[in-house]
Amino acid sequence: MKNLSRLALLALVASLAACSVLESDKIDYKSAGKAPTLEVPPDLSQLSRDNRYAIPGGAVTANSYQAGIANAPGIPTAVANIGDVRMERSGTQRWIVVNRTPDQLWDPVKDFWQESGFLLTTDQRNLGIMETDWAENRAKLPQDIIRGTLGKLVDSVYSTGELDRFRTRLERTPTGTEIFISHRGMQEVYNNSRQDQTVWQPRPSDPELETEFLRRLMVKLGVSQEQSKILAATTATPKTATIAKVGNQPVVQISEGFDRAWRRVGLALDRTGFTVEDRDRSAGLYFVRYVPPNPDKKEPGFFGKLFGGSSKTEAPAKFRISVKGQGESTTVSVLNEAGAPETSVNAERIVKVIADDLR
Repeated sequence: MKNLSRLALLALVASLAACSVLESDKIDYKSAGKAPTLEVPPDLSQLSRDNRYAIPGGAVTANSYQAGIANAPGIPTAVANIGDVRMERSGTQRWIVVNRTPDQLWDPVKDFWQESGFLLTTDQRNLGIMETDWAENRAKLPQDIIRGTLGKLVDSVYSTGELDRFRTRLERTPTGTEIFISHRGMQEVYNNSRQDQTVWQPRPSDPELETEFLRRLMVKLGVSQEQSKILAATTATPKTATIAKVGNQPVVQISEGFDRAWRRVGLALDRTGFTVEDRDRSAGLYFVRYVPPNPDKKEPGFFGKLFGGSSKTEAPAKFRISVKGQGESTTVSVLNEAGAPETSVNAERIVKVIADDLR
């Protein structure tokens, strides 16, 4: 009789585990507010984290907000719209275009992230940038009978070994606003053969996650669930980017006009962890900063290794990313802080990072 009871219990566990597999695609984020310090690429941690809203009537626009008014958006590769909201796509990159001003959208977008289970660590309304804390997608955890019964008591011992962070950027256009969402991920891996110590390392950005949150944001902005799925499924022919040399300077050549190349380069910078301090669309410039890893760490972070950095303290390196269009082609190059062409090894590495994300 006892054996039959045990078999029945095992069958119940198996059936519940099978059910959990069917629901594994759900998204259920929980902010990792007390997570250990991560070895991460440079982010906006050095910028002001004042979460108060800008004073009404005060300065609420960056250079790009002002300059964007004089630059109409180009013809999209793929466009699908419902009402005043539409989604555009180029390659693996997508963004939302809304016929409302950034001021009208800021609070709804902020509410969207908080309702999705995130805390905001960056709330820069004047720059049109907000960024979430690192968070874990709890829907990836196995929903077995043990966790179902004791989950609330021992929830802290369960971990997916993955954390995600999302940056949202709002740019003003002559007819409204473009909204970009970029994902950055970390994963916990063993760093020795005994597998008794772990470290956090970057993992590739996930365009599907970016698309899913753009789709959910569209619902927040008034699009129905069914309509949002149709818009998100719209496809387009991928665009390619190639690395070349102009004179002695490494550049990225994109087979698109300025407007679309500008958007794609901005999203690539967000994805790859550069800190965009400001942007001037009329001049085709992104002002970026490289923040060295924590000097207390023994090993340099991802971008520290990328730039050949060491564990020694280094001054932040500032660059300008120049985006110059001519007809249906655009050239992206790296300038130093003074605006002169950068031909160093750092320039070559930056160009490669941008080109790899645009492909």
